[in-house]
Amino acid sequence: MAKPPEKVSFFERLKQIGQVFAFTAKQDKWFVPLLVAAVLLPLAVAVLLLLLGLGWIYIPIGIMVALLAALIVLNLRSNAAMMNAAEGQAGAAASIVENLRGDWRVRPAASSTTQFDMIHIVIGRPGVILLGEGQPQRVRSLMGQEKRRLSKVIGSAPMYDFLIGTEEGELPIRKLRTTMMRLPRNLTGKDVNALDKRLGALFARPQMPKGAIPKNMRPSKGMGRQQRPR
Repeated sequence: MAKPPEKVSFFERLKQIGQVFAFTAKQDKWFVPLLVAAVLLPLAVAVLLLLLGLGWIYIPIGIMVALLAALIVLNLRSNAAMMNAAEGQAGAAASIVENLRGDWRVRPAASSTTQFDMIHIVIGRPGVILLGEGQPQRVRSLMGQEKRRLSKVIGSAPMYDFLIGTEEGELPIRKLRTTMMRLPRNLTGKDVNALDKRLGALFARPQMPKGAIPKNMRPSKGMGRQQRPR
């Protein structure tokens, strides 16, 4: 079963917002000007309405609208900044899905090569989703192997696959979040749990990465020899 989300204290939440603010400001040169405009415009309108004699009620309304506008700008620009930073980073697709709302069971790099090609396997209400990252030809080969392996245990559960990239026929990582959320909900929560258990048994034995083993990872010549009794 998925673990319930941990409660975050108010001060910890403020710290997280500060980290997101600093990251977004570093990545996006338009973030701070847009944020300032989003805050000042509602406040300016509220002050103008006050000067026109329409009452003090518009001051708290202006403050609330300014806070809401600031949060909207922060959310939109931080998401865009994170997508830009994640593009081309190995394992970014798995990290994005792990932070989606809902019950998503992610197995990062369930299949991989020594060249950092990898297949992430996600289990959720839509079914089983395979996300491939790396060199397209090698990833498609890995994807085919995983499909054949998974088809033996997932039964009638739907299976989707996406190759992350920017070429034709590939899914840009900035569209991954919306694509995942738009997939149809084919399974119940009980179905997801049962499917997760079956795949857990399948992945209990880890696979070696495919491809040539780097020299610094190869065992020494004497490691496989048994010592002769004296």
